[in-house]
Amino acid sequence: MDTTTASRRRQDGTCPFCKRELPLTFHHLIPKKVHRRKRFRKLYTRQELARGIYVCRDCHDGIHCAYGELELAQRFATPEALAADPALDRHFHWLSKRRRGATQ
Repeated sequence: MDTTTASRRRQDGTCPFCKRELPLTFHHLIPKKVHRRKRFRKLYTRQELARGIYVCRDCHDGIHCAYGELELAQRFATPEALAADPALDRHFHWLSKRRRGATQ
């Protein structure tokens, strides 16, 4: 699957982090912004750089608000690393108690 297509594709389902049934968006585990850096091109294949998971928009926004692109690429390149982070876990837990569209 082409990464451009994957980043635009949406699907309905259960978010792996907040466990809510919502439309999901594609989250690149290694953000596309760092794909052009020589270090990441050496460490990962194109397929590895294109890997990602589907998460709800609220969790996706929380991930990107909590950490910058480079830190996400270095420390949070797996779903397990994202789920294990205490700050993100608090955010995901808070979202799990919210109704759809009631995240304000």
